[in-house]
Amino acid sequence: MSTILNFQPTKFITSAADIRQLPDDSGVEIAFAGRSNAGKSSALNTITRQKALARTSKTPGRTQLINVFEVLPGKRLIDLPGYGYAKVPIAIKEKWQQALSEYLQKRRSLKGLVLLMDIRHPYRDVDQELLHWATESEIPVLVLLTKADKFKPGARKSTLLQAREAAMVFGGDITIEMFSSLNRLGLPAVEAKLSDWLNQPVVDEAVELDDSLDTESVSPDHE
Repeated sequence: MSTILNFQPTKFITSAADIRQLPDDSGVEIAFAGRSNAGKSSALNTITRQKALARTSKTPGRTQLINVFEVLPGKRLIDLPGYGYAKVPIAIKEKWQQALSEYLQKRRSLKGLVLLMDIRHPYRDVDQELLHWATESEIPVLVLLTKADKFKPGARKSTLLQAREAAMVFGGDITIEMFSSLNRLGLPAVEAKLSDWLNQPVVDEAVELDDSLDTESVSPDHE
């Protein structure tokens, strides 16, 4: 297991309407995704031990941009726009969906996806779509069943087991944990997984390509 990172120094870097406004596509990024009322901002604040790093709102759906937070140089947490909130106008919904889809499909530094689902309403349609996409793209996923404090211990355990069994149909690398921002339930497991992802070595794709070339096969022909 890799060294557990200290997430408290995490700082806000920028907000972006699309991937062209994001920092250079290098290093390691972990994206946080979920429905607008799944508790994404609260989870980020809990993980970083900060009260207002990520803005929380009583009105779900306020996060319209891709928000970038830096844990350490080259190690970032990405707060993706929330999805699925009914009161958001269709045009804005479509814009968010496009930004989210583009990021997930084209960002090379993305090394893990944290998918937050309300423990009372897991596996909504878009949640399932994201899981299918991630497993097909070989992106590891950490599913957090948020607001776990709403259930008593027995119900929490039962729901967790059911959720883990349901995840098997997606294949791929999916880890499922309970989480509560209110009492920090599940926080050590989240920190361990995020640290494991963020500490992985980053291979320079250009160098890797150069090293893989066969010099004889690319040398000019002499006739």
